[in-house]
Amino acid sequence: RTLAEFLVMLDDYEPLIPNEVTDYYLQRVGFECEDVRLKRLLSLAAQKFVSDIAADAYQHARIRTNAVGGRARGPLTGPGSKDKTRTALTMDDLSAALAEYGINAKKPEFYL
Repeated sequence: RTLAEFLVMLDDYEPLIPNEVTDYYLQRVGFECEDVRLKRLLSLAAQKFVSDIAADAYQHARIRTNAVGGRARGPLTGPGSKDKTRTALTMDDLSAALAEYGINAKKPEFYL
């Protein structure tokens, strides 16, 4: 598909990031554009970026818990609960995922 066809498809698409939030940050960096479709395209790109980082952080957490042997937990409570384990994302997992994109998100040494 061409970019023009894709932009036409964005007319009816509502991204997860609200238009007001996108407008605010675009205004802060000095981006001026009245085309709502282009703003939605940028919002969709930001949504994809955050989604990729979250998926990578989740994979790092799964690798970490499997390397440690995982924690045995009892059955979860609530409706439809089965014997599952939960994966907790830590700042180390997020930092490792962000490092793949060239972003340094480690805590300063004095917080350690």
